[in-house]
Amino acid sequence: MLREISEEIRINLKDRLRDVRHVVRRHRHDSAANPVRQPDEAAIPSPLRGIEGLLGRAASVFDDAMSIAETLVPHERPSEAEATKGFAAYFPAAEGHSPLAGERAFRRDMYYLVKAVLARRRIEGALIHEAALTAAHAALRRKRGDLIAELARREDWAKRVSLAAALSAALLLELLEQRPLNLAEATGPDGAALSGRASEISCLAPVALATGLATFSADGTPEPDLLEISILACDARLDRIRPACDRDDPLGELTTVFATLLAHLP
Repeated sequence: MLREISEEIRINLKDRLRDVRHVVRRHRHDSAANPVRQPDEAAIPSPLRGIEGLLGRAASVFDDAMSIAETLVPHERPSEAEATKGFAAYFPAAEGHSPLAGERAFRRDMYYLVKAVLARRRIEGALIHEAALTAAHAALRRKRGDLIAELARREDWAKRVSLAAALSAALLLELLEQRPLNLAEATGPDGAALSGRASEISCLAPVALATGLATFSADGTPEPDLLEISILACDARLDRIRPACDRDDPLGELTTVFATLLAHLP
């Protein structure tokens, strides 16, 4: 119990530190979110403007110092292939496997996969909260425990595709419900603000599909291009995935879409 409490505190602390770092970066003197004043306005003497400039440079110094500190602290970041695992890795059925270890792996991998999708889509200014990923993992285990257990027992390919599709759909819906991805201040490659839920779906759906694809790895070895394949496949089906998320039976409709993709993708 104490171990779980300390884990929860650690996760929330990391999220709050990321929030602070995000605010600091927005207030750097050279940040795009902190535009340079026009020459005629800058010519007007103002003590407040001088204070703003000092604060902006202080934020820059603090952010640079944090960046240097990060390079000095050893931190093992999984590669994209290592972070793409199947549902069995996050919800182990075998005895002797700790549920907490599965939750940690889920939280770590989902964080890096979502971050990888953001980088591919050239989205900046987004925030990812690990506490919401933990909540999504707990909700999946609670609501879809029957599917997880059946997937571990089933060996016939067609049924496993159906179960993996249902779990991928459930994963996407839980991520949308718990909202680990905050795009409120994010911008796309053209610098324009993003379109809320539609953008969330386009970033989270490939992660859910990649997890389903990784479930079919024959020997558990991570495939290097599963996320890239998932991004391309989801982009081709966003016209079905987005509306399915808001239908009366989102799980059923998303399961149908994901089952088609899982059956035809490598």
